[in-house]
Parts: sequence; C-alpha cells; structure tokens
Amino acid sequence: MTFARAHILVCGGTGCTSSKSPEIREEFERQLENNGLQDEVKVVQTGCFGLCALGPIVVVYPEGAFYSMVTVPDVKEIVEEHILKGRVVQRLLYHEGAEHKGEAHASLNDTDFYRKQKRIALRNCGVINPEEIDEYIAYDGYQALATCLTEKTPQEIIDIVSASGLRGRGGAGFPTGRKWQFASAEKDPVKYITCNADEGDPGAFMDRSILEGDPHSVIEAMTIAGYAIGSHQGYVYVRAEYPIAVKRLQVAIDQAREYGFLGKNIFDTGFDFDIEIRLGAGAFVCGEETALITSIEGHRGEPRPRPPFPANKGLFGKPTNNNNVETYANIPWIINHGAEAFAAMGTEKSKGTKVFALGGKIANTGLVEIPMGTTLREVIEEIGGGCPNGKKFKAAQTGGPSGGCIPASLIDTPLDYESMAAIGSIVGSGGLIVMDEDNCMVDIAKFFLEFTVDESCGKCAPCRIGTRRMLEILNKITSGQGTLEDIDRLEELCEHVKANSLCGLGQTAPNPVLSTLKHFRDEYVAHVVDKKCPAGVCKALLNFHIEADKCKGCTKCARNCPVGAISGEVRQPHVIDVTKCIKCGACIENCSFGAIVKA
Repeated sequence: MTFARAHILVCGGTGCTSSKSPEIREEFERQLENNGLQDEVKVVQTGCFGLCALGPIVVVYPEGAFYSMVTVPDVKEIVEEHILKGRVVQRLLYHEGAEHKGEAHASLNDTDFYRKQKRIALRNCGVINPEEIDEYIAYDGYQALATCLTEKTPQEIIDIVSASGLRGRGGAGFPTGRKWQFASAEKDPVKYITCNADEGDPGAFMDRSILEGDPHSVIEAMTIAGYAIGSHQGYVYVRAEYPIAVKRLQVAIDQAREYGFLGKNIFDTGFDFDIEIRLGAGAFVCGEETALITSIEGHRGEPRPRPPFPANKGLFGKPTNNNNVETYANIPWIINHGAEAFAAMGTEKSKGTKVFALGGKIANTGLVEIPMGTTLREVIEEIGGGCPNGKKFKAAQTGGPSGGCIPASLIDTPLDYESMAAIGSIVGSGGLIVMDEDNCMVDIAKFFLEFTVDESCGKCAPCRIGTRRMLEILNKITSGQGTLEDIDRLEELCEHVKANSLCGLGQTAPNPVLSTLKHFRDEYVAHVVDKKCPAGVCKALLNFHIEADKCKGCTKCARNCPVGAISGEVRQPHVIDVTKCIKCGACIENCSFGAIVKA
C-alpha cells in the first residue's frame, strides 16, 4: 500500500461549491499529474470547514496550511511552491483581523475563529471525504454501533444517552434520553425512527453541513436509536433544496448497506435496520415533528394535536422517535467517549456543545460549535470578529422566526437553554443573525413575521389569521400610518396568537415582535410619533437631502439617479425633488463628498 506524503483538502460544502471548489479540486488533480505527483499527494473532497465567509477553503497537510478564498488560477502556485518546494504561499493564507487583512495564520486551530470551538457534532466536517465510508471508519466510524449491538442492552444505551444530558438540538431542547425511553416503553412490535433534516430557519445551515460533511454519523446514530427503542426502519426527512446533502446521504446509505451496517443481521447480531430518504418541498411547518410525520405519510404537511405524542402514536400510527440531524450526530461520540465526557461540557442543565450558524453583520460568517454557556459576547467579538466597517453591535436574533432579539445590553448572556429563556429568546435550532446600528428593529420584526405568515399551514385560526393581522399592523407602523394604540394592539395580538396556536410555529411566531417591543420599544414609538425610522431603513419615513455646503456640483449623483430626481448646474449645489425620489439610495452610494443625508 502506498501512503501519500501530503493531503490537499478542498471544501465541498454548498457555499464553496457555489464558488467553484469542484473546479479547484479538478485543477489540483491536473496540476499534480502534470508534475508527476499524483501518487504522492492525495486530493480530498471534504464537507464544510465552518469559515464560510472565506471560501473556497483549501487545507494542505501535514503542515495544516489554511488557504482561503482560493481560485482556480491559484492552484498552480500552490502545487509548484508548497507541494514541490515546501514553501507555504503566504498571500493565500487566512489573514485574521479587520477585513481579514491582519495576521496570517498557517494553521486552522491558531485562529480566533476556531480556538474557542469544541467540535463534536461537526467533528468530521472538513476532515474526511463524506462519500468515502473507509475514511469515516478510520475516524472510529461505526465503532459505537458495534459496541451497542454486541456489548450493550437497549436500556443501557438509553441510560448512557440520558446520563450525557443531551437535549434535542432542533429547538425544543427536550431530553433525548427521555424521548427514547418513552418510545422504548411502547409494546408495539412496529416502531419507527425519523430524522428531521427539514431545516427551514432563514440563515440556518447546521444540519445541511453535517449531512454534506459527515452523513455516516447520522446513519450510525439512527441505527443505534433503532436498536435502543426496538425499531427496524428509519426515515430521513430532508429538504429537496439540499441537493448536495441528499446525494451524499444516499451515497452513504448505499455504502453502509454494502458494508453490512444497514440491512439484515447487522454485525451478525440478528438486528435488522434500514433507512430511506423522504424529500420535503420546503415547508417550514414540516420542521414541527407531527407535521413532518404527516408529510412522510404522503399527506399535506400539517401539525396534529398533542397528545398523543409521536412516541406513543406517530408515523403510520406507530410509536416513533424523532430527532434532528445535529442531535443524532452527537450520539456516536457519546457512546465512544462516555456520557461523562459529554456532560462535562456546557452548563449544569445545558450539557455538551451547540452548533450555531453565524450570519448577518459579522466579519466571520460560518458554522460555530461551542460549549453550551459560552457567552454571546465571545461568539460575536472573538469568534465572529465583530461587526464589519467599525459598526456597533446592536442585537442578535437567535432561533430564527421562532426566537427573539437580544440587545447589545445583554451581550454577556450565556448561550444555553435556561439563559435564553430568561431573556425572552431561545437557542432554537441554532440560527444566529447579527445586526448592527444600521438595522431597524421594527423592520427586522416585520421580516421574520412576513416569513411566518408565508409559511403558516393555515390549519388553525390564531396562526392563520392572527399573524396576518400582526403583519398588517407592522406594515402600518413602518409606512408612517401607525399610532400608539397600534403598538398596544400589536402586543395584545401577539399574546393571543402565542397562547392559542396549535403548533410551535404559531406559538413562537410572535417572539421576534415581542422581544423587539421589549428591548427596542423606543424605535416603535419613533415610527408612530415622530414618523421617523431611527436607523434610516423604512423608506416611507425617509427623505434624502443634499447639504449645499458640502455639495461640489460634480453631477455624479444626478447621473446615477434612476428617476431623474436630482438637478443642478456643474460646480453648483444640487437639489433632490422629493416628489420624484424613490429613496433607492443610489445618490448616497455615488456621492464622494458625504453631501447627501437621510432626513
């Protein structure tokens, strides 16, 4: 057997794929062959490394050189300089700091972005080729399944999961071991395991990245869960909008069957288990477990009243255990390393780690896996690198449309289930959207509510009608037609929808509105009393004005105005006709003298 002296890892996640990482990988193979290195150096397609803002990412081992924003023309230089001559290409290394032009880092783990992370669910993402089962096996893959089937009873496995303190990472945070115990206690000979991969929160891509980078971890965990509760069939419900994840998951299922890790008589123990994929059509409500189950059965995805709970009567009327992708991804690690090792991370009631999709007004966009209890400040300022362009951090939205806005005054709040609930927000599935001083919080609430209204299944009146009435009030406020009574009416309506909706989607839909009303009520008042948007976002409340003492009469603003609303002579102050102005902002973007302001 010939061992490669170097490995070139090329990110194959969705983000990097969209930036031509497949072409980069092909170019590496071509350049290596041109230099006679095809037998000495191996090119490996991986999943997401996490630092999505700087893709495509290439890491060269054994040095661990971390190259970012690599292009196809850069490949020749990396091969000729680094691979042939042993000289790291400094200009392509990830540079940490303002605008990513600060200190260069030759190693992934030396960066602030990775230093505070603890990768459990993401342990193999960016490390192995997700389409090669042998690479997963080399990193202890299927060892946990072998241990469970040959050394543990079903109850012993449930006890380990319970002792670990693992809670559902899909948003609700329900203890995983307890959920498994409920399903195990049912006497029905037919039971099902389902995996929720219907990731619908705006800005969330945790589950997608795990399926793209480490699909075998989910397959292994579902099989362990099947053994633990007495099930022989599993279903992964995944959005059809995730083509790379679906492809790699199917490849992994086929490989697991070929190796005997799925199917009949696994490890010669007499235990049978298999998995099938079911594609969702992108309905946010199908992230709710009863709606997901209804969709798998072939019906329109709508939630069901609970009880009965899925553990008692779920898929096809049979006892069913449902967890999301990230929850399952933790299971093999817990079995291999012990419940105590997992429970040692995090807080007293929120054990282990949590993956967050960090996005919005943040320097380092990407996936972050941190111990529960890490503060929001650490994530924003240290891992995330702060808000770009010197802007001040204003708020963070956790939990997507179901979560709440956390103001800058609460930036030292720990990210765990109890601390988030105490301030009116949730950890949720892990979306974390950062906002700076230029964001209008009323507009943010409206954005999330527009999403919820569009995604409501319409089954119950509080959600179907109530969210739409809430949105109408928000539109009235942001258009300058609102009153103080509208704010009170909005708050009252939020509480009604929250208390009376059938499922979690409707029950949590008011959260973005309620949290912004709580922490940013002054902005609502400014919209209705002063008829102004403090952040200068709501167009109906804006007017653009040219300050005569600053205007040089360069005519650039007039030449770039799409509706001809600006007039004036060369070298003379210009003026804006507010009756024609569409408030697009093109004039501000093109003014070199800072003469145009929002009023």
